[in-house]
This record gives sequence, structure tokens and C-alpha cells, in this order.
Amino acid sequence: MREKKPPLEGVRVLALTVVWAGPYAAMLLGDLGAEVIRLESIQRFASTTRGIMARPPAAMYESDEKGGWLQYPDRQVGETPWNRCTFFNCHGRNKYAITLDLTRPKGIDIFKRLIEASDIFIENNAPRVIEHLGLTYDVLSEVNPRIIMIQAPGYGVNGPYRDWVGYGSNVEAGASHQWLRGYPETDQAIQTNTFTMDTTGGSSIVFAAMMALHQREKTGRGQYVDLAQAQTVICSLAGAFMDYSMNGRVQTSMGNRRPSMAPHGCYRCRGDDNWVVIAVGSDDEWEGLCRAMGNPPWTQDEKFADALRRWHHQDELDRHIEEWTTQHDDYAVMHILQTEGVAAGPVLNERAARNDPHLRDRGFFLEITQKWCGTHLYSGFPWKYLRTPQKVYLPPPGLGEHNEYVYKRVLGMSDEEYAELEREQYIGDTYLPNVM
Repeated sequence: MREKKPPLEGVRVLALTVVWAGPYAAMLLGDLGAEVIRLESIQRFASTTRGIMARPPAAMYESDEKGGWLQYPDRQVGETPWNRCTFFNCHGRNKYAITLDLTRPKGIDIFKRLIEASDIFIENNAPRVIEHLGLTYDVLSEVNPRIIMIQAPGYGVNGPYRDWVGYGSNVEAGASHQWLRGYPETDQAIQTNTFTMDTTGGSSIVFAAMMALHQREKTGRGQYVDLAQAQTVICSLAGAFMDYSMNGRVQTSMGNRRPSMAPHGCYRCRGDDNWVVIAVGSDDEWEGLCRAMGNPPWTQDEKFADALRRWHHQDELDRHIEEWTTQHDDYAVMHILQTEGVAAGPVLNERAARNDPHLRDRGFFLEITQKWCGTHLYSGFPWKYLRTPQKVYLPPPGLGEHNEYVYKRVLGMSDEEYAELEREQYIGDTYLPNVM
């Protein structure tokens, strides 16, 4: 079978993105074959994008309790920690990285040349950033009428919250996700960080880019997309919002339960801190669960005779189920229940998920060598195409690693022009001393 070209081959994406949602979207576009150019600055360190500071003290990363998801390989920050930060590298593949100072007129002129050579421009800064730089869509579309510009701040580009600083934590709180997560018996302060907004926002950016490219094929012109990440979270909580709209009911945190299924929960299994999630959505599945447990007498109690009565007696139901699950390993419970057609799966930590036989069989994790971090397994592609090749053609890039390629080959600058940009500190591959 002859391989086709990647679907976005020939499409160039300019990305001025920070934190997670924007970089994640740019990675997915690169995975689809687009030439993604990531734009950064040596004059300003983007906090939480390449680490929490340009050169953090090593003591901050001595254990999993200090640093956590922002730690570095072998907990060593190294000479160029901004190239080693695991948070950046997890969504850094398939991108060319350049630097450019946008605070000076010459930098703005060069940026417009990049826009002229690009198809899509994505950014997820607060709206005031682009406005302050004078790089709004009306300006950029004059430079390139075919440009597709996607702005994806936390709250959108208009409205009273438009200039508020937004991270997944505080924006999701305002979008009701924080309220609906957790357990009824705990208060809102006892929550873990689960930034759904970044993945829904990043995926929505990709979807918007695909639609805009399709529309451009018909009209010949680009367009502007205002994407509020908060709204992508609310769209994923549509059931709760429709419940309020139709019934005037405000849902509360339900832990692992669901308003329409019982049993639906997380149950302790045999061993140290082993758990399994079980979801029963019909009477047939309930009967399958009963068979798997050996049809104990309590399953014949009238209080468990139908879904509604099971829902009203969930506390007792969960106790009975856990008496059975604690006699088995987590994977054993999953296999027993899946054989009976009941949805069940073990609760895995990162180590267990990376070694999961299903993910390994599908070849999900990819071995990537990045020269500042070495060779490691990375999360792979979310999709598998039958006739479209997928590959990692660029490892996560270092700061300004591809300056020469982009400025000389894409923009056609001479060696002298390039050297002048370096001398004037418009570009570089390390942050300026005052930044560090």
C-alpha cells in the first residue's frame, strides 16, 4: 500500500504560544504534517512554558514532592534548563523553534514577513499582548489576506474578563469544572490540579484550524477565529448546564458517581493502593456484574432490583461490591467484568500506564532522542491513520535551535543579515543575562 503525504504537508503554522493549550495544539498540527514554527524571545522568559524560571535552583527539584510535573531529567537542571524542562518537551515535538524580539520595530517587520510566508497563526496570550504589539488580525490580513489567525486566550477577546490572567486552575473554576469535581464530603480547597481546559482548548484550536483551512479552499481568503478556552470546558459539561437550564437544579460534586448510573465508582482491590473503576449502565450489565461476583444473596434484595433503586442505595451497594473487589487484583477484576460485558478498568499510575500491555501492543509510546535530555519514551499520537504516515521528524527543540533554517531558508536572509540579527540580539539560543 502506497503511503500518502501527511494531510497538512505544505501548510506552515506560526505559533506564539504559551503554557499548555497553545503548544499542545501546535504539536498536533505538526503531527499532521504542518511545518510549525515556534516563536519565542530571548528578552523574556515565558513562565511555565519552558519551566518556572530560566535557571531555577537545583534544590527545587530534589524530590517528586518538590517540582513534580515541572522537574528535569535526573532532577538536574543542567546548563540550559529551558531545553530540559519535561513540561515543555512533552508537547515540543515536530516544531521548528526560533527567537525574535517583538518589542522593536525591526522585529515587528520580520514577524510580518513570517506572516506573509505562513498559512496559520495561533497564539494563546491575553488579548492585550497582541494589541500592544500592533499585530491584530486587521493588520496581519493586510500583510497576507490568506492568513488564518486563531486567538485562544482563557476568556476570549471581548467581555469584562478578557484581560484577566488565566491558567487552567482559575479559568476552570469560573467554568464550573472545579465545582463539579471532587467528593461531596470534602470542600473545594481539597482538589487536585486537573487542567481539562488545556486539552479541550488545544483540541478545539486544531479543529478550528481545520475548518478555516477548508473554508479557505472555497473562498481563497483566510479568517479570524476568537476561541475562548473557558467555553470549551463548559461545552464538555453540557449535561450539568442543561440540567440547570431545564430543571433549575445546581449539581454538586459527586465523586466517582454519575446521576444516571449505579453502581458507578472506584473500588479498592487486593494489594497496596490498588483500585478499579466499575460502571454499570443497564440492567443487562448489572446482571453481568452479579454473575461475575457469583450471584451473592444480597444481589436479590429488592432495593437493588432496578437502576433507580440501586441509585438510591449506592452506599450500601458500594460496600457490597468492594467486599468482592478486595479479594482480587485490579487487572483480574477488569478481565472478569469485561468478560461479562461490564465496563471496568484499573486505576493506573504513570509507571503502570506506560507498561500497560494494551498501550504497548498499539505502539503508543514513542522513543524520542532529544540532545539535551537523552532518549526517553514520550506520549504518542492520539490517532492512527490507515494510509497517512505519522512520524516524529523533529524532537522537542532547544531555544532558537532553528533560527538559521527559518531566517535563511524560509525568509531568504543573507549570512550578513542573519549575523546582524545575532549582533543586535534580536535572535539567539540562550536568554539574555538579565532574564536569568
